[in-house]
Amino acid sequence: MTDLAGGRIGFKAAPQEVDWATLDATWAAAGEYGVFDAAWLNDHLTDSGQEHGGKSIEGLTLAATLAYRVPSKWIGHSVLSNTFRHPAVLAKAATVLDQATGGRFIVGLGAGWHEGEHEEFGIPLPPIGERISRLESAVSVLHALFSPEAQTPPGVTLGDRFYPLRGATNDPGPVRPGGPPIWLGGQKPRGIALAARAADGWLTPGNRAGDIAYFVDRRDALLRSFEAIGRDPSGFQFAGQVICGADPAQRREALEAALSLVRAGATHMILGLPAAAGPEPLRAAAKEVAEPLRDVFA
Repeated sequence: MTDLAGGRIGFKAAPQEVDWATLDATWAAAGEYGVFDAAWLNDHLTDSGQEHGGKSIEGLTLAATLAYRVPSKWIGHSVLSNTFRHPAVLAKAATVLDQATGGRFIVGLGAGWHEGEHEEFGIPLPPIGERISRLESAVSVLHALFSPEAQTPPGVTLGDRFYPLRGATNDPGPVRPGGPPIWLGGQKPRGIALAARAADGWLTPGNRAGDIAYFVDRRDALLRSFEAIGRDPSGFQFAGQVICGADPAQRREALEAALSLVRAGATHMILGLPAAAGPEPLRAAAKEVAEPLRDVFA
């Protein structure tokens, strides 16, 4: 297991408007490239690019099913939606993925946002303030259930107002000490403060991929939060994202943006791919973006 959770470079093939066979082929191709340290998905019940409906493959089951294609890589989501992932059930699922990957699963978690998918499936989408409060509670539950105390009776008890635990156990527990790393997608002050005090990494949102000014602003906010609570940010992952596209010009732009993000302090880069195009864009991104980027990280 690499010392730095997640490694340096990941690819992301979002499971919307794509079929199973195409994603399977893409992940199979990714397994051939050592330049990728991590494989990323997102978590939507519909196509997040549409107001309603659209093809979307469920993210947690998909990660478990594809894990065998990338046996030496980290797997994560950018990000799982807390609104339809009860944290106790998520902790159990994450523990299975931790075991299946040899301790290389990352719990990427966010507050939830897409109104259409919540409405269609009858899932409440509270106001953002409550969603962040629930995210704070969810992180506490995950930490509790990943702890050694949760692996033996009497388990763990947590008097949380949203997700209380009463003698809850998570046995067998994760193989990674402390459980899977938790990377958060919060962007506003409360989300940034939560990441600084309780997470192992922070993820730039997909709609800000390649936005260097935004990354710098949020990274500085995180560093101020670290200083305010007296936490050393060493080992914390600042994840940037770029969109590689399907042609050489787009990949050149993605490389330039990725290099700028690394110079601005990104410690992990997620290379977004056009999932429906299959494995060829991944192969091209490996050579034209990931390999030059690896030389900068080296």
